[in-house]
Amino acid sequence: MVSRRKVVDDPENPEWTAADFARAKNPEEVLSPDVLSAFGRKRGPQRAPKKVPVSIRLSPEVVGFFRKKGRGWQSEIDTTLKKIVLRSYKRTHKDPAQAGKRKAISPKRAAGR
Repeated sequence: MVSRRKVVDDPENPEWTAADFARAKNPEEVLSPDVLSAFGRKRGPQRAPKKVPVSIRLSPEVVGFFRKKGRGWQSEIDTTLKKIVLRSYKRTHKDPAQAGKRKAISPKRAAGR
């Protein structure tokens, strides 16, 4: 959807051009270490996407339970769900390496056919 806000041309803060971006420097090159430390740690680039962002609705009791655990509560939900999935998978598939493969027929059973 196109924004209906009127674009205001601000001469004190013009839109950056490709040349402006080319001249830009990294913060480490222009800011002192004490100023940089005020921004806190930052996470590096993700090597390979390991999780998929989703939006789900959970009951307040579930969210409250995990939030009480503190930092990393969303990862804790992920870990708990993984355990449930693996447990369910083990019940339905005896050996994950054999999943999707047909079982071999015993010689006796094959002879009876």
